[in-house]
Amino acid sequence: MQTVADERALIQQESAAIRASFREEDSYQRHNNVAKLLYIHMLGSPAHFGQIECLKLVASPRFSDKRLGYLGIMLLLDENQEVLTLVTNSLKNDMNHSNMYAVGLALCTFANIASEEMSRDLANEIEKLLGSSNTYIRKKAALCALRVIKKVPDLADHFVAKAKNLLTDRNHGVLLSSITLVTEMCQMDPGILEEFRNAVPLLVRNLKSLVTTGYSPEHDVSGITDPFLQVKILRLMRLLGKGDQQASETMNDILAQVATNTDSTKNVGNSILYETVLTVLEIEADTGLRVMAINILGKFLSNRDNNIRYVALNTLNKVVSMDTNAVQRHRNIILDCLRDGDISIRRRALELSYALINEQNVRVLIRELLAFLEVTDDEFKLGMTTQICLAAERFAPNKRWHIDTVLRVLKLAGNFVREEILSAFIRLVAHTPELQAYTASKLYAALKSDISQESLTLAATWIIGEYSEILLEGGFVDEETPKPASDKELIDLLISVIDSPYSNYLVKQFVLAAVTKISSRRTTTRSEQERVQELLAKYTTSPELELQQRAVEFASLFNLDDLKEGVLERMPPPELKATVMGVVSENKPVGSTHSKDGDLLGDDVTSTPVPGTSSVQRNQDLLADIFDSSPTPAPASPAPSRQTTVDNILDLFGSSTTITPNTSTSPPPAAAAPTSSAFSLLQTQSPPTQPPAPKLTTYTAYEKNELKITLTPQTNAAKPGVVMILVRFQVTGGTTASGINFQAAVPKSQQLQMLPMSNPTINPGAVETQQMRVIAPVGVNLPSMYCGGYRDDRSRRGSSGEHRERDRKRGQRPDSDRYDDRVQVEAEDRRGKENKQGKQEI
Repeated sequence: MQTVADERALIQQESAAIRASFREEDSYQRHNNVAKLLYIHMLGSPAHFGQIECLKLVASPRFSDKRLGYLGIMLLLDENQEVLTLVTNSLKNDMNHSNMYAVGLALCTFANIASEEMSRDLANEIEKLLGSSNTYIRKKAALCALRVIKKVPDLADHFVAKAKNLLTDRNHGVLLSSITLVTEMCQMDPGILEEFRNAVPLLVRNLKSLVTTGYSPEHDVSGITDPFLQVKILRLMRLLGKGDQQASETMNDILAQVATNTDSTKNVGNSILYETVLTVLEIEADTGLRVMAINILGKFLSNRDNNIRYVALNTLNKVVSMDTNAVQRHRNIILDCLRDGDISIRRRALELSYALINEQNVRVLIRELLAFLEVTDDEFKLGMTTQICLAAERFAPNKRWHIDTVLRVLKLAGNFVREEILSAFIRLVAHTPELQAYTASKLYAALKSDISQESLTLAATWIIGEYSEILLEGGFVDEETPKPASDKELIDLLISVIDSPYSNYLVKQFVLAAVTKISSRRTTTRSEQERVQELLAKYTTSPELELQQRAVEFASLFNLDDLKEGVLERMPPPELKATVMGVVSENKPVGSTHSKDGDLLGDDVTSTPVPGTSSVQRNQDLLADIFDSSPTPAPASPAPSRQTTVDNILDLFGSSTTITPNTSTSPPPAAAAPTSSAFSLLQTQSPPTQPPAPKLTTYTAYEKNELKITLTPQTNAAKPGVVMILVRFQVTGGTTASGINFQAAVPKSQQLQMLPMSNPTINPGAVETQQMRVIAPVGVNLPSMYCGGYRDDRSRRGSSGEHRERDRKRGQRPDSDRYDDRVQVEAEDRRGKENKQGKQEI
């Protein structure tokens, strides 16, 4: 047995011999050599050196040489080869050959390799051959015309008249190729489509003759006469009947006849029925005919062939919105497909089941889907939980059934529930006070039996923490009689959750917040409050920063008796709205939140300052930071005592240099937001409506010596502790100021980031800018800035001691102290002939 290397060596040896024989110009050997070369090409070895020899064979008068030559051209050449231009003349000559088989060879070659240029050159020859009296030539010429209009769509008009004549041909081969040509022309040009609408009666007549004709051995396939031609006619009728009522009415009868008389026991008959269904659903058909088409698809669902069932489900998915009632009749068969062994059929059946859900059948379909959810593969569960919960939200007959359905989903597939669904469930419970005890009891029992389902754990933890007093006062609501509940049972369950191996980072956060809330209720005993304190103390040294911070801050609430109950009271019901599912990653963890920091000084910052009016308000701001939420603002105090976050960072305006805002009023306070809690899943899912951005205030920081500097602070409620400051420099006189250098400093606990000044040289009438961003840790006041006086070396004549004494009398800091200010502006001001330097400090 030869190896691959032996075979390659033999091919190279034979190829060399063939090249040598080609050089001898032996016409008798050329035929054999080209045949060998084509075999070598089929084996995957290079054979391009035989292209010219194929052209020589085509020029031979012998038919056998022509046949092999054209075969070689079709295999060795494509439309991008330059050698192809040499073939055009040979094709033109053979298209006019007296032998119809030679003409057929030329037409076959043209249909396979014709380029755009060749199509333009030979279009007239193709058009002439369409009118040939020979059916063999007409059939092949029609396929060549198809190649021409694909390469040069502008030439389609040349073949319209000939194509109309071909539709009246009685030969099945000519009809098949001509209908293919007409279909392509109608798809390419709407104008041509309108011209062929008159051909609908002719097509109907041809189709009727195929359906009613007796046995024809020449065209029979499994007892059906020429199914290929029937399918082509149906496809063309679908194009011509779309959007045309008159053409559709002409087709109705024959389509009903085809649907009724075609044998569905054979695959050939099913292909015709499928095309008939597509045609009926596409044209302006009668309602009864549409129902018949959908019934045919329903019958396909009972077929044992998986391909036919898949095609039926796929088509029903497209037409379910067209006639839902007709599809509903096959609901049971569709649900049976959920148990099919083929995963693609199960997927299509699921999609169709979702589309069939309405107010009347929601209970039945959801029950079937929940049964399938219990046994389905994991890859289906995420989509199923989403669709079941959305359908329950939309079509639920009552709140109790809605809650039971979501609870069932959480039990069966709690690790495959999107956070939007979980948020919607919590909103539902918050707005259903009469069922809060029932829901909390059910979640308690479910969590006690299974703590491995993450979404179930999150929902149960949130609701038990929020409504624990309802459980403790009324007991666990059972089907028969309520059972007493104790705070120890609740806290024992939550502690077992946080200590379990299934507890992740997010679950621990929820549990810490839940036990803190339970401990703040008056129904909780002192001993259980001490257990909660011990749990929080344990997590104050957690290596996970978020858990440590929450534990420390929650523990600190126990020393704030006046504020503890107010901060940890029950959340008001959030805004109830429909769940909107966006593009959610399949791998996105439940309840996760992710935010990306913007580039340096490149954030879209909108000013939403939160007013603080007193120490109580500041405490509330601190607690809001603890709970990652927006507190309810305290009542506004009189305007003189109002101080915003912007004022904190701009304490520099309270020193010796007076800074006057350009606006006479302070920014309006932000709108009141509902109190939230740390374990509110609704923070990220249904954010409150953002208040309109207040008007920015510009402060004049310096205005002397023909130089004006203004500061415009800007904050963003979404990024607490961050202040953007825009510094503007402007020359008020007519002289250019150059060498401006702005410097700033902040305490070590804060961060300062600065962009370069837009231009250190300031021309009269121009405004130059510089951006700063100051970042302070959460819970720490934003940086204070101080403003000193102004010193000009040109105007000082006394000693430094005299200046300091004079400054003290004026209530100003001495010049030597001013060098320690946190923000400095140095300007070298070269002005015309004076050539003097000035230095200013802010």
